[in-house]
Parts: sequence; structure tokens; C-alpha cells
Amino acid sequence: MTTSTRGAAKAPAVLVLEDGRAFRGRAYGAVGETFGEAVFSTGMTGYQETLTDPSYHRQVVVMTAPHVGNTGVNDEDPESGRIWVSGYVVRDPARVSSNWRSQRSLDEELERQGVVGISGIDTRALTRHLRERGAMRVGIFSGDAVADEATLLAKVQAQPQMKGANLSAEVATKETYVVPAIGAKKFTVAAVDLGIKGMTPHRMAERGIEVHVLPATATAEDIYAVNPDGVFFSNGPGDPATADGPVAVMQAVLERKTPLFGICFGNQILGRALGFGTYKLKYGHRGINQPVQDRTTGKVEVTAHNHGFAVDAPLDKVSDTPYGRAEVSHVCLNDNVVEGLQLLDQPAFSVQYHPEAAAGPHDAAYLFDRFVSLMEAERA
Repeated sequence: MTTSTRGAAKAPAVLVLEDGRAFRGRAYGAVGETFGEAVFSTGMTGYQETLTDPSYHRQVVVMTAPHVGNTGVNDEDPESGRIWVSGYVVRDPARVSSNWRSQRSLDEELERQGVVGISGIDTRALTRHLRERGAMRVGIFSGDAVADEATLLAKVQAQPQMKGANLSAEVATKETYVVPAIGAKKFTVAAVDLGIKGMTPHRMAERGIEVHVLPATATAEDIYAVNPDGVFFSNGPGDPATADGPVAVMQAVLERKTPLFGICFGNQILGRALGFGTYKLKYGHRGINQPVQDRTTGKVEVTAHNHGFAVDAPLDKVSDTPYGRAEVSHVCLNDNVVEGLQLLDQPAFSVQYHPEAAAGPHDAAYLFDRFVSLMEAERA
């Protein structure tokens, strides 16, 4: 990515998809060029949490809500230490941000962090195109980076695909750190960081859990060195088919029957550890308004999603695995995509969505309580 900050508000910009379709607008944020996978998010709020979610690494996010930036940016809501999206696409950016917590505008923050964006394009038409054709590679070019479309298209088509991308180690912590329990400490959890959001260990800390966040390259020995009551595998970017290391580590945890919880990428890792396959969705699930049914209770939850891959597991039967019987515990009501797995013969489960819900609904917060219950039962 190359960026400059001169004339961002007025610089012409063009977005070019790998199939040749182009949209012209104005620069938003930094000026320059950037590349990634074009995906759309249906959330009407929570843009700051979206931008700083490490799962969006190497993706250009198209916001389907037309007005973005209304509440500005603050220093309390980020889910990590930086913006991770590789590009940002909005239709009608706020000219003035208005919120008592706002410290600067979204445009200023994008520019400060060197994130190239585009505004003033028909995001509805772009979203419909991606729904029909699927997520695809894209480039955003502004200022001096704008050239003839044939040249820009060749640049886009030279970029790597998301399928086959191994990205979790690029976004994970390099050193272990500890998030202390809030109040009395009840349990210790080893959390493997594959792209963890800051709210996740916070949700566990609220329940009296001391969370040791380990790098994506952590071994089983590293995990058990902290003497955990439970093990957690986080969300993260990339293709789960490349995550052989985390899969092997999770299998070691399953062998020891330690209480286990996985979110998003962690769900895909559990799927692979149990012997199921994974596949790339046509355009993925991204937003804070996705209906999911908990098949163990029948309850329907409104949930927050960010995933482009899914587990290929049977919905209509209990499966035999090397670690006992497993079943699909949650399913998306829009398209029947697997949204959760659980083992029936040992304490392990996962969900494909984001129960920490930052930003988003809190219907699924009970899953952290379910994890606590597994650790309580194991201790008893």
C-alpha cells in the first residue's frame, strides 16, 4: 500500500474489481492505492469495531449502510491496537461527526493510519454485484495512483486470492500477555490468539477468568504451562485449510479432554480437528444482524458475524469423531450454514459467530457462561 495525505477530501478515486467492473468516486481517508478481497458488512453501526477487527486483515470492507462516520472515532471502542481492513468503501461519509465520546472524525483516523478508502459510489450496486458474483479481489486507487482501467485491472488481478491465505500469525500477538479477572479469580484460561478481539478476554474476565493470551504459534506445551482450567481458540483471518498448526494443537487439547471453547476461526479449527472439511462461502456473513438458531434449545438469536469460510458438517445426524460424538449445535437461518459445533462425550464446543458482540447484539453472551459451566463441572 502506498499512501499520501494531500488533498484527500477532493482527490478523484476509482475502485476496480477483478472482473473488470469499476466505480468512480472520491478519496476517503488516505490517498494512494490498496488491494484486498472485496466484502460487504450489513451493520448499521459499530464501524470502529469493524475496522479494528483483525479478522478483516487483507479485506476491503464495503459498508451497506449509506451514512458512515456520524459518531466519529474514540479511543475506547477499538478491538485491537490498529485498523486492520486494507481498504474502506462508503457511500455518504459524515461531513461532521457528532457524539459526546467523539475525539476525531473517521476520515481523520483513516488518514492517520494510512487506510485508503473511497466515498461517493453506489454501494448498493456494488453490494448487489458482490452478492451475485461473490467476494473477489479489488483495488482502490486515488490521487496520483489513478491510471487507465486496464492498467489498474492488471494490478488487481496480480494480487493473491483469499483462498489458501495463511494470515493468523500476521495479526496475532507476538508475546503472551495476561488479562486479569475482574473481581475474584475463579479460573485460568489459555487463549490462542488467531486474531482475537479485545472484547473477548474482557467478557471472560467479567466472569472471574484470568486469561493468558498466547501467540498463534503456541504449542500444547505452551498452553499447559499456564495450568489452564479451559482453553480458548479465537477468531481470525484467512483460510482455515492452511491452519495445520492450530489444528494439531487443538487435537492435543481434545486428547486431554480440557474444557474447550472456540469462536469463528476457532470453530473452523474445531471442525478440522474433528475431521470435517471447510469451504469458502460465496460472499460470507458480515454484519451484526444475522439470525442463528441454537439447536440445543430452539432459541433464535440475532448475532454478529464476520466469516468468509465455513465448516462442512452434516446437519441431520450425530457424527462419530476420534474424540467422541459431535453434532451441529447452531445453524444460520438465512442459508443453513453451520454456525456451531459441540462434542457430546467431552467438554468442547464452538460457534462461528461473535458472542462478544462488539459492536452488536448480546443475545449470545450466554455462551461464555456455558464455557464457565464446563470448567465448573470439570473441577467438580
